[in-house]
Amino acid sequence: MKDTLGVLLAGGAGERLFPLTRDRAKPAVTFGGIYRIIDVTLSNCINSNLRKVYILTQYKALSLNRHIREAWQCVASELGEFIEILPPMKRVSDDWYKGTADAVYQNIYSIGSEQSKYTLILSGDHIYKMNYELMLEQHKQSGADVTLATILIDPSESRNFGVVEVAKDGRVTGFQEKPKKTDLRSPYNSEMISASMGIYLFNTDVLIPALLKDAEDPESRHDFGYNILPHMVDDLKVYSFNFVDENHKEALYWRDVGTLEAYYEANMDVASVSPVFNLYDQSWPIRGYQRQYPPAKFVFAEAGRAGVAYDSVISQGCIISGGAVRDSVLSPDVRVNSYAEVDSSILFSHVNIGRHCRIRKTIIDRHVEIPEGTVIGYDTAADRQKYFVTDSGITVVTRDYSLFEHPIAVDYYTSD
Repeated sequence: MKDTLGVLLAGGAGERLFPLTRDRAKPAVTFGGIYRIIDVTLSNCINSNLRKVYILTQYKALSLNRHIREAWQCVASELGEFIEILPPMKRVSDDWYKGTADAVYQNIYSIGSEQSKYTLILSGDHIYKMNYELMLEQHKQSGADVTLATILIDPSESRNFGVVEVAKDGRVTGFQEKPKKTDLRSPYNSEMISASMGIYLFNTDVLIPALLKDAEDPESRHDFGYNILPHMVDDLKVYSFNFVDENHKEALYWRDVGTLEAYYEANMDVASVSPVFNLYDQSWPIRGYQRQYPPAKFVFAEAGRAGVAYDSVISQGCIISGGAVRDSVLSPDVRVNSYAEVDSSILFSHVNIGRHCRIRKTIIDRHVEIPEGTVIGYDTAADRQKYFVTDSGITVVTRDYSLFEHPIAVDYYTSD
């Protein structure tokens, strides 16, 4: 991987993840208690020995920049390794990024200056485990100009994915963008279809001319899936790499956490009894930045006030003081007070749940204090009057909705 440059797209506004993205970039949203979403892809890079990575940021990137600075200065710069943030510089355009391809195009000088033979385009908002080195090996062996990662999905889900037409030898012959129905089937499994994962490996000398040509097209959406790749199929060698899952579960695990529902389910996958997405596999560690907090503590006061947690992820610094937590993910420095119940919820850091509260199927943003006796997640109509509630009934509580904020917990240097 020494001759490969990673370009990680992390500039999207993340409208479908609002209000969690109201104050932060989507890749900076908390995941799995102690991580940010971007940590999963960056961990894939490190575990794949990819140690030259540009991160293209744009939207409300302050907390993301801080996180990268604190968590990801783990490579050896004296060996030419780097994980570096590239903010929009408008060096080749007066516009903000207009699409995935345009984001890469606007950083074409930075990419060219590295003189890497291969360029791997990645997204910063997917949850999965993948060894990119295997993809590169196939790319070399096939003599491909471009290789895109694909995953097997049921044909009934085609409307949610870009469907890739793949020949028996693995060569890509066409694309269908989110078709309602398709007769295509994958050569890797005749009952499934191959869907694009948004992971693209280019020969750099192929990528740069393609970006230059696309930038001159006024009709283009400047998107890899819509424009760049479909135009390459007839003239270049474009191959599919069938996803090899390092998560090592029965079902392949890849989640686009671009919606609140998908984000919620991915966190629940981490908290499940047998984690569907396994954070505990030492052979494929997920890295991030962990602040110095004391260990989690469970306080038993008297009958009816036992501090307990069932089937949950409880991060460092949490205190369960006579409350009960079930099927939930708690980030660092969360307190659940006496007689409170937290069920099937995601609590960001520095959240305080008051006595006698009942919280269910709720995402609570950081630095929110829930007053004593508050009930959330049991009456959708009532919740909609105060909070953001999705169509599927997930309630999101942000700092705007807190009646008062904890005067000590707020840290203006780390809040996002």
